[in-house]
Amino acid sequence: MTLHRGAVTLVRTLKRHGVLCVLVSGGFSAFADRIKTRCGFGEVRSNRLLVEEGQITGHVAAPILGRNGKLEVLREITDRLGFAPRLAAAVGDGANDLAMLRQAGLGVGFRPKDIVRRAVRFSIDHGDLTALLYLQGYTRRDFVG
Repeated sequence: MTLHRGAVTLVRTLKRHGVLCVLVSGGFSAFADRIKTRCGFGEVRSNRLLVEEGQITGHVAAPILGRNGKLEVLREITDRLGFAPRLAAAVGDGANDLAMLRQAGLGVGFRPKDIVRRAVRFSIDHGDLTALLYLQGYTRRDFVG
C-alpha cells in the first residue's frame, strides 16, 4: 500500500494539537487497520469481510460503510465528543463521501471525482495532504513530520 504524500505529517500534526483523526474507509479493515497504524489515526472505521472456517465468504459485515454509513460515523463521533458535525473537518474523493462532506463544516475533496468537486467548497487537486493543515490555519512551523 502506498500512502498519499503528507498523510503521516497531517495526522501527526493534528494529533499533536489535540485533534482526533479518524480514518473512515469504504475499503476493508485488513488494509485500513495498517494505514491507521502507519499514520497514527486515533480510530478507524472500515468494512469487514466475513470469514468462516478460515475462508473469506465474500460477504461484508454490517454496517457497510457507504454514503450513509460514513455520515453516521461522523455524527456518532462528534456526538460522543460533544460537538456538532459542522465543527468537524472531513475529506473524501468519491460519491460515497458526499453526505459526510456536506455535513462537516469543512468538507474537502482530495483529488476528487467530478461529482464531489461540484459539491464541496474546497478541493485539493495538486500538492499533498498537508494542504489540509493550511486550510485549518496551521503553518509550516506547526507541522510534525
